[in-house]
Amino acid sequence: MDRRDSIKSMVLASLAGGLALQGCKPDVEAPAPVATKPAEGVKWRTAAENAGIEEIKEGEFLNEHERESLSVICDLILPKSDAFAGASDAEVVEFIEFTALDVPEMQNPLRGGLMWLDHESNSRFDAEFKKATADQQKEILDDIAFYDPNKPQSERSFQVNWFSLVRNLTMTGFYTSEIGIKEIGYKGNLPNVWDGVPQDVLDQHGVAYEEEWLAKCLDPTKAGDIAEWDENGNLIT
Repeated sequence: MDRRDSIKSMVLASLAGGLALQGCKPDVEAPAPVATKPAEGVKWRTAAENAGIEEIKEGEFLNEHERESLSVICDLILPKSDAFAGASDAEVVEFIEFTALDVPEMQNPLRGGLMWLDHESNSRFDAEFKKATADQQKEILDDIAFYDPNKPQSERSFQVNWFSLVRNLTMTGFYTSEIGIKEIGYKGNLPNVWDGVPQDVLDQHGVAYEEEWLAKCLDPTKAGDIAEWDENGNLIT
């Protein structure tokens, strides 16, 4: 399962658990289909998958105000520091918009939560959320950032579930980006050159490699080397 599929599964599960924000659900239609531009795409995906991804990239869900508000929220969730990058550095808002286009079921809840946030900020501070002070913004978010993990999601307020979704998307978007992966030092699986079945296992089963085959296929001196492949996927020996 790739990053796109895993996020889709996560979002659908959240929505099924009672995230639907019926109280502030705007009457908007799903984005109209857009033309797909010719592209070779990622080689391990099918042509249809690459075409679908390009179509999503061409689409647009958030308006400018929503994008700016969401950027503020994401940077409050994962702020930049002298030592670490922040949400905006990894283009997390773009990731969230891509996910919303890929999973239309999350569009109304996401938009409804942003509407609620502006309403709450205007009620408390007579200012849109993005124009409120940092302390005022944190005050609102602090009220919806915590919940009892033993309480079913369907029994939590829509604000709490909405912020939980945005927080999860922010962290997922960041730590699946190139910046985030480098920040945690993840290198993935690093295969080395196989040097054959261990001798004690061969002895246990009473078998052995043929010397001629062993000389051609195995080189124990390279056991610690990291395998490399050419651009065509052929192992470089």
